Amino acid sequence: MVSEALKQPLLIERASVNRLMPMHIWVSSTGVIESAGTTLRKVFGKTKLEGECFFDVFEVRGPGGIFAVDDLHRRAGEALSIGPRIASGAYSLRGIAVPLVQEGSVLLNLSFGVGVIEAVSAFQLTAADFAATDLAMELLYLVEAKTAVTEELRQLNLRLKGARDAAELQALTDMLTGLRNRRALDLTMSELIDRQIPFGLMHIDLDYFKAVNDTLGHAAGDHVLREVARSLLSETRECDTVARVGGDEFVIIFKELTSADKLSGIADRVVERLREPTFFGGKPCRISASIGITISTNYNPPEADRMLSDADEALYASKNAGRGQAQMFRLPMDDRRVSGN
Repeated sequence: MVSEALKQPLLIERASVNRLMPMHIWVSSTGVIESAGTTLRKVFGKTKLEGECFFDVFEVRGPGGIFAVDDLHRRAGEALSIGPRIASGAYSLRGIAVPLVQEGSVLLNLSFGVGVIEAVSAFQLTAADFAATDLAMELLYLVEAKTAVTEELRQLNLRLKGARDAAELQALTDMLTGLRNRRALDLTMSELIDRQIPFGLMHIDLDYFKAVNDTLGHAAGDHVLREVARSLLSETRECDTVARVGGDEFVIIFKELTSADKLSGIADRVVERLREPTFFGGKPCRISASIGITISTNYNPPEADRMLSDADEALYASKNAGRGQAQMFRLPMDDRRVSGN
């Protein structure tokens, strides 16, 4: 229920209105806009307000039935929902109408209501565009504070996530070579087996590596291991996993590569590449590589431990055959490595 006092005509000087109500509209008894607040004029830009018919520029969306100044008088003191008719004004304003003593005029004081945040951004409004007592400014300050806190929390979460990711990566990385470590290898094999993704497995052991350590020192051995890591990465794809699983032992998982011929070809290239001497302190470090290979599709189902064991068996067959070569693990005709049924 609107107080009768709000319906009584108000006597106010037009010059004082803008300081109190930067979003006011002064409407004459004939419906003509006689003045508009500076903020409202800023919102409308080049669109002329003064001298235009209020109901041509605005529509009163609620309550219904307001189409003339007399209707505004009748609804004095009630909350009004007002929207601009111009295309660029797809926003809604809140307002209240107060009758004026001056020849039946009406003074409307408008606000953006809950849309003030979007309006401030859209029309580049500042604190100077609102009355000092307008609670919209308090809302803006709260929003700014919340935004600042939210951004700080977002940055903190990003830093925490980055630190967590770095720690997880470090836990899966061989610190000397930068390759994956045994834990990462186990996780990769487990994931591929669980998802039933086929893969080839290559177990590599360096020949004569102990001699490098014994004659040239551990620094030379570390240098050789890093060079081997670079060579293995150059022979594999991004989707493959290259891991250092022991002092001079490496395992490569070739995702979705199960061709025995292709795997043997890669192994031969690795053998030839590692046969080339690496120099440390001007002295050659000579090694070679013995390799054992097996393929997940030969098992039903594949088991990580059994595959590693079989690749290891093929590796030692390479060593026994003279080192510096690769051999594929061959399943006996009566043993298809079937588990269960």
